[in-house]
Amino acid sequence: MTDQPDLRHGGNRSVDNSSSVVVDLREYKQSKDPLPVTFHRRELDAILWIYGRMVGEGEWRDYAIDHLKDKAVFSVFKRSGEMPLFRIEKNPKLAAKQGAYSVINVNGMILKRGHELNLVLKVFDKALKLVDQ
Repeated sequence: MTDQPDLRHGGNRSVDNSSSVVVDLREYKQSKDPLPVTFHRRELDAILWIYGRMVGEGEWRDYAIDHLKDKAVFSVFKRSGEMPLFRIEKNPKLAAKQGAYSVINVNGMILKRGHELNLVLKVFDKALKLVDQ
């Protein structure tokens, strides 16, 4: 219908033919896309401490952080235009099994996996270097 002055009711009145719908908030939140997996502040602090040390040693020069639907990934690079040397991944779906955290090398091999990030990051305490073939 059109918005016409309705003098019987004292002014403009809009007639709306659409029906009101009640939405359950829990169902609405579940139907939306889930939030991406992220690193928490303490996790980033631990990762960035290792990153800073490796930059100081001249091993790493760049990094990227990806927050995906199913995992968060911190990738480290020797040069920004190359493949990442290492990926530090957080995958909550694996938390009850092998552990949510893993360190993966450039070839896709899992170097260390576990439930606690600090223990997984100890893999960098050893001298890990990329060997060109």
